[in-house]
Amino acid sequence: MTIFKKIIDKEIPADVVFEDDQCLAFRDVNPVAPTHILIIPKKEIRSLADIDQSSDKEILGHLLTTASQIAENEGLDKDGYRVVINTNEHGGQTVFHLHVHIMGGRVMEWPPG
Repeated sequence: MTIFKKIIDKEIPADVVFEDDQCLAFRDVNPVAPTHILIIPKKEIRSLADIDQSSDKEILGHLLTTASQIAENEGLDKDGYRVVINTNEHGGQTVFHLHVHIMGGRVMEWPPG
């Protein structure tokens, strides 16, 4: 069981900014930007590489539209923000439950690293 599953199950507290029947969004405990929020699907999906090409389209779309709404709610839509999905070890994924990062509140450098 991942730490994200424990957050979904309310076994570990989180600073939740959004929740519905499909996903949960909360502030990252180790932020790399003034605003750093994670959005996780309640369905357990290991990584973007493990999605079901047909049945996971709806949840993936929901995660991104939720990211847009949260960014607007946080005031990030004015100056811009970054949305990132790290995939597997070489992609920088450290928790193996699909998650979307929303980062903003500062200029995002390129390349990211």
